[in-house]
Amino acid sequence: MDIRGDASGFLSAHPRVPLLSLHHFDHIDPIFHSMDRFESTNHLMKAANVDQPRLIQQTICYNRNLNWSFSVSWGYSVHIYEKLIPRSILKIPLETFKPWILKAKPPLYIFNTRTLSNDPCATPHVFSFESIKNINDYESEIITSYTRFGSRGLPTCGFANNHSVDSVSRIDVVSPNRKPNQNGKTECCDVLEIDGMGVAKLNLRDCMNDELIA
Repeated sequence: MDIRGDASGFLSAHPRVPLLSLHHFDHIDPIFHSMDRFESTNHLMKAANVDQPRLIQQTICYNRNLNWSFSVSWGYSVHIYEKLIPRSILKIPLETFKPWILKAKPPLYIFNTRTLSNDPCATPHVFSFESIKNINDYESEIITSYTRFGSRGLPTCGFANNHSVDSVSRIDVVSPNRKPNQNGKTECCDVLEIDGMGVAKLNLRDCMNDELIA
């Protein structure tokens, strides 16, 4: 990562390729803001030790009734937007970080970025990886849990029929206990439920042949 500072925007929209290394680790902030670098590394490895190929792979799904978009960076974070945003936009990292050469002239990066703003429709609610465990008798599924990083300090997105995500405090993501894309397919996800206790549950799966993933 030839970047400095807060790498969360990059790691939350990581390209769908395996994570091989996090070099220049001493030039970025701890990847989990409540921990130091050593603790952050050990915490990320909790997910890597269970399902390394899926680590930080991005998966996107929607709840159209609530007008919410979900972007999952498996084992790292989940972002919820109070607006239906195309996948092509959500795949572009938020520019939470700074360029490696601080006085560099544009272009600053070899990939596109989204600028940060105070627009409540373009600013995600951020949830950080908390825990991981195998579920059911055959350990054929994994559940990762993510808890709210903090309040955005912004009002609800102003589009008609939009609902606030402020009531959600935890997100549980269920994934199959196998290598992702083993059939050569991109993964998609479904919003299974959002209960009254502030928990949203998502399910990762292979995208269907006729499913729009652009």
